[in-house]
Amino acid sequence: MPNEELKDVIKDLGTAFHEFKAENDTRLKEIEKNGKSDPLLSEKVDRINAELTALSNMKKQMEAIETAVARNQYPGGGNAEVNKAKAEHKAAFNAWFRKGIDNGLKDLEIKAAASTLSDPDGGFTVPEEVDAAIDRVALTVSAMRRLATVRTISTDTYKKLIGVGGASSGWVGEKASRAETNTPTLKEIAINAKEIYANPAATQTLLDDSAVDVGAWLADEVGIEFNEEESSSFITGNGVEKPMGIAAYTMVANASYAWGKVGYVTSGHATLINNADKLIDLQHALKSVYRNGASFLMNDLTLSVIRKLKDGNGVYIFVPGLTAGAVDTLLGKPIEIDDNVADIGANTYSVFFGSFKRAYTIIDRQGTRVLRDPFTNKPYVHFYTTKRVGGGITMFEAIKALKVAV
Repeated sequence: MPNEELKDVIKDLGTAFHEFKAENDTRLKEIEKNGKSDPLLSEKVDRINAELTALSNMKKQMEAIETAVARNQYPGGGNAEVNKAKAEHKAAFNAWFRKGIDNGLKDLEIKAAASTLSDPDGGFTVPEEVDAAIDRVALTVSAMRRLATVRTISTDTYKKLIGVGGASSGWVGEKASRAETNTPTLKEIAINAKEIYANPAATQTLLDDSAVDVGAWLADEVGIEFNEEESSSFITGNGVEKPMGIAAYTMVANASYAWGKVGYVTSGHATLINNADKLIDLQHALKSVYRNGASFLMNDLTLSVIRKLKDGNGVYIFVPGLTAGAVDTLLGKPIEIDDNVADIGANTYSVFFGSFKRAYTIIDRQGTRVLRDPFTNKPYVHFYTTKRVGGGITMFEAIKALKVAV
């Protein structure tokens, strides 16, 4: 059952959307009649639009906290037992983290299955619950992590064979001869893990304070920093020392789509998205087999523009999620927000639509590692923290883009 605060937010969201539709309808009628709208009315519509965005984000955050509590993934959300080996590893890691004392930490790390890998740069793998805390931050920051397939690997490369057609078949009688069929074409997709790092610092006084949860401190310090970098790379990364983002692949008109490229349809205007029909075109540029489970991906500014659009029957194509757990939808499909997606502008790719779980794969090499450095910047102790992450498109026909162009 949703709590009272969440119920109030949902109620406010519904009220704001009703007000938004009424004011925007008036604005559209003025434009139709006079060729323009009253600036004060346009300003009011934009203000309510911004309020809708804020309420929608608040609802998502509150639902995420409720879900985490239900799964024992948030402070106060349950008392999940930790086995003895993991408890010993955590205690040893805390002692090393605070004082630099290594009481057989490497052996305990392996015993707790936190790591079976050697690392030429040294350092130790963080306890499982600290790693999980960093990942929870990732899920709140990165839309792509919520949408894509995520694999944990123990090596630096993930490889996958993809069938891209070429095989043939046919009907044949029981006693008829079977002609040789074509061999299917296979493509190997290789995604390499790239290293991302952060180097937070703390005073020894803070580390000596037994009331300070060092695991939570580390997760807070590096979690947001890691995952803001990740989020950007999953959208715009060029594949050089970072993941390859969805917007960095070669884009081609959907009529000319070929494997290894991302097909696009145009918005029908050189600088704007102002036609709901073009978003319908984007939706249907994706094969029907991928539309089941597909989502729209865009930034908040783009959504604020699209929220004002209606279909040919005068119905708004955006619908907010007005019950607990319900998501905002566009043309009946969920909307995910990532501010790394380009703003609306000439020749930008401002909206993506696809089955991202089938289209994009993120790889995490097992374990986040920490190297303690009490010498470089006294009186501070630095914690050089590294994680290896990769990402790339593994099914090109499962994602399409909207290009702002005629």
